[in-house]
Amino acid sequence: MVVRLRLDHMTHGAQFRARVLRDHGRSGALDPVLGVDHAYMGGPTFPPHPHAGFSAVSYVFSDAETGLNNRDSIGTINLIRPGGLHWTAAGRGIVHEETPADSGKVAHLFQIFIDLPVTIKNAAPFAISLEPEDVPVVQRNGALIRVPLGHFEKFSSPLETPTRITLLDITLDAGATLQVPLDDACNAFVIPVHGSISINGMEFDVDGEDIPAFPAASQSQHLILEANSSSAQAAVFFGLPISLQA
Repeated sequence: MVVRLRLDHMTHGAQFRARVLRDHGRSGALDPVLGVDHAYMGGPTFPPHPHAGFSAVSYVFSDAETGLNNRDSIGTINLIRPGGLHWTAAGRGIVHEETPADSGKVAHLFQIFIDLPVTIKNAAPFAISLEPEDVPVVQRNGALIRVPLGHFEKFSSPLETPTRITLLDITLDAGATLQVPLDDACNAFVIPVHGSISINGMEFDVDGEDIPAFPAASQSQHLILEANSSSAQAAVFFGLPISLQA
């Protein structure tokens, strides 16, 4: 079964543009993810702002011109470099801010909002980071797979997160095909990042208006990604619904 979810356009001033993914139809196909912003940020955009009851995760793509300076109300001050990831578990509440590290350069990123298990929704907030050089990189015939969260085959991210979820950043050469196995009972979805890509025989484009989501099935599933006439990049997410996570 495939559910098509809409991508909305969002801008904030002249320095921020994004394609925004939310499950407006309440299909549950994103669970445990609440939403994803595929964004380009060229300057300070959002003032310090609060979150509570979920996690805000920033993944800066390796092709970004600059990283993000991050700071929060529990004393975290760090640089999220291109290729790195920072996870803010808001718990009972946190205030944070992220801005491009270099003036005049653009940060290309995902801002990912992920639900927290009910047992820690009101726990003390905390933050964890993964440096670019610590992200596992897997090479297959014509494919490069970065594993910032979760796992791909026997390769696992070293980051231990409060919500179990996998994020794979996949680049395919023209004509390359990759099979991605999914864990049992997991929801999955794919966001094109660059170019056009075939996902289980369906064509999707970075400029398209929707993306494919694959609700959890009782049997094992896998995705087949293929780049056709040119190289392509896409992000694969999969995870157990939050009600199944302790």
